[in-house]
Amino acid sequence: MTSGAFDEYLAGVAPEHRKALERLADQIRKAAPGTEEVISYKIPTFKYRGKPLLYLAAHEKHCSAYPYTDRMMAECGDELAGRTSGKGTIRFTARDPLPARLVTKLVKIRITEIDEGNG
Repeated sequence: MTSGAFDEYLAGVAPEHRKALERLADQIRKAAPGTEEVISYKIPTFKYRGKPLLYLAAHEKHCSAYPYTDRMMAECGDELAGRTSGKGTIRFTARDPLPARLVTKLVKIRITEIDEGNG
């Protein structure tokens, strides 16, 4: 299930990417209930305490989640091997989605960063 802000973005996304983004969004909602869902920088964004928790985007051949922080790298680097690109980007597809357990871990790390004033 998506929010109105996400629905508008997803309407223009290829079906395979839409499925991948909806799955990830559902996992984020479970890991961080009560987050705000908005469009920021023209892409779906989850906000926690008014700060960006995770941004999601569809591209031609993959989907992305941002940011991939130093703390995420330190705590989840092995689990994300081969999925990161550039500074702060996690890549995935509908055929190779992020595992729910990993999404929960990433969300909890971002919540901690924001709570500590580092987000």
